[in-house]
Amino acid sequence: MDCEKVELRRVNAIIEAVLFAAGHALTYDKLSGVLGYPPAAVKKLVEAFAAEYNSEDRGTVLLVNDRTCQLCTKEGLAPYIREALGIRRGGNLSPSSLEVLAVIAYNEPVTRSFVDTVRGVDSSYAMSSLMDKKLIEPCGRLDAPGRPVLYRTTPDFLRCFGISSLEQLPAVDVPRADADVQARLSAAAYEGGSDTLPPASAEKDAGQPAAVTTNSTP
Repeated sequence: MDCEKVELRRVNAIIEAVLFAAGHALTYDKLSGVLGYPPAAVKKLVEAFAAEYNSEDRGTVLLVNDRTCQLCTKEGLAPYIREALGIRRGGNLSPSSLEVLAVIAYNEPVTRSFVDTVRGVDSSYAMSSLMDKKLIEPCGRLDAPGRPVLYRTTPDFLRCFGISSLEQLPAVDVPRADADVQARLSAAAYEGGSDTLPPASAEKDAGQPAAVTTNSTP
């Protein structure tokens, strides 16, 4: 067998073993320290391995995100896992939380006020619940009066929905602010400000950003 193929199979075996043992998402930086390749090269290796791994009839799937990768069980096998391990069903998102999550995922980064404008109701409780579940996170401030907090989805969101990036979201008719609201909110934008994030309750009136200041991605 070709030495290069042997080496690649060995690398794939290490990736699979480490992800299986970890039980959670690992960054390419972390795998880089194990494999001895640069993080960018590790990501390409994982992406190639995932294409092969996920094409086979397995009980697990290799999820590849922008910054992390993870081995997860397939969604269709959840009933068997719950029965075998005695796991009680629960933790489903409410319709309002799903609606808020959709507005954020299809428009991010957004402010809470933008979500309220699109939905026509207060979204603070749903957004707080989604933050507790680590499905959304603050990612900076809008350059507008009041410097409201911006929110985006998290890698946990991608993992829970079994996708690698937001580009894989299905094309659906998601509620959005109309053009007049967008123009009014964009006109309020200005340059400046700190990256320090206040509590969500400190957010002021503003909507979808025209210019943003974001935290650096870890």
